[in-house]
Amino acid sequence: MNDLAYSFRRSPVAIAAAALTVICVGGALLAPWLAPHNPFDAASLDLNNAFAPPAWVALGAAGHPLGTDDQGRDILSTIMYGARISLGVGAAAVLFALVLGVTLGLLSGYLGGRIDAFIMRIADIQLSFPAILIALLVDGVARVALPAESHDEIAIPVLIVAIGISGWVQYARTVRGSTLVEKNKEYVQAARVIGRPPLAIMLRHVLPNVMGPVLVIATIHIATAIITEATLSFLGVGVPPTRPSLGTLIRIGNEFLLSGEWWITVFPGIALVTLVLSVNLLGDWLRDALNPKLR
Repeated sequence: MNDLAYSFRRSPVAIAAAALTVICVGGALLAPWLAPHNPFDAASLDLNNAFAPPAWVALGAAGHPLGTDDQGRDILSTIMYGARISLGVGAAAVLFALVLGVTLGLLSGYLGGRIDAFIMRIADIQLSFPAILIALLVDGVARVALPAESHDEIAIPVLIVAIGISGWVQYARTVRGSTLVEKNKEYVQAARVIGRPPLAIMLRHVLPNVMGPVLVIATIHIATAIITEATLSFLGVGVPPTRPSLGTLIRIGNEFLLSGEWWITVFPGIALVTLVLSVNLLGDWLRDALNPKLR
């Protein structure tokens, strides 16, 4: 822990990335209290305020510093609420992928044999497809299998599962490789000799020693999950329009980009890039800090 703190203090990039991440995450989590307006309150919307430019531009409204969209919603408020959804979906999808991948990686590496071969062949097949196609496939199957009237209600859980399933492989392969090394060490052999069951050995002895690389992957994967969610929402198969994420806001603004209302898509795009870049930089620093060869 002291080494991590020292490495963090010595890295201006990590400090800047952490500050940006805190600002983005804090603004998203505290959106109900910090946002100037509630963009999801239909009673407060005024179509007469639609397409208002940013406050510093001619004809801009002082009450809407980043302007308004086609429904009169404040852009700054929609970004804060949209980032809240994007972060929630990304974090939940990473947690789902982590649990699934770590479980399968432990079973594959510790048990070996046909179980190992079966799990790894599934992983190899999935790696032959882009993650976005896997997510689209899972989302499409769920929409066909589930009742149409419930699509909006279950859109976010389905999106979480779709993104999670598309990203479990890297966790499974990493944990499998580490487990193959750890299961032949003396402490695992000693646990077998005293009669501890395989499940207890995997959870109590092997798992804590393979989680270091997993945490680094999870940090970087959060940014990937946010991008995947934004891509799906931009394509119109993500979260419902009534609960727009950053990807949905960019898609909505893209329809008016050529007509001059650039702020509707530019500012959500900047927010998405800033959030993903800061999380990626933090993940890169954490990977380097935990690598003893780079110390």
